[in-house]
Amino acid sequence: MKLTINGAEMELDDAYADGLLVWAIRDGLGMTGTRFGCGAGICGSCTVHVDGVATRSCVTPVAAVADAEITTLEGLAAEDGTLHPVQQAFLDGQVPQCAWCMSGQMMQAAAFLEQNNNPTKEEIVDAMKNNYCRCGCYHRIKSAVAVAAETIQGGTA
Repeated sequence: MKLTINGAEMELDDAYADGLLVWAIRDGLGMTGTRFGCGAGICGSCTVHVDGVATRSCVTPVAAVADAEITTLEGLAAEDGTLHPVQQAFLDGQVPQCAWCMSGQMMQAAAFLEQNNNPTKEEIVDAMKNNYCRCGCYHRIKSAVAVAAETIQGGTA
């Protein structure tokens, strides 16, 4: 089976074809930026983009995304290695503590900012409210998303 991930067509072992996207990405393709958290689509640590939409990969069957463009954390950065504004803002803001949820947080934020690159603080909180952080880094997450939005708008983060 073939999947399009981060702009490249990748061959996936048939053993993963009937499974969940998180395992196909992590175990089948060795892309460990996508994390497994709750396994129920609740925490958000497994978030990837499917055709630009933030999607919980732990509850998404591989068959459902066979013809879609999938983007993982590894695919957010530009081909020249320049980090996506969200990735850079999270790094600069020293957002993560344990970092388990951060790839999902960044993927959620990037999808949100693609739709609304000039959000209010309330819109950021609303967009990020279903991605959980066990360490409670919500203030730093909110700040990093605001900085990334400013960068995307062309401001001076």
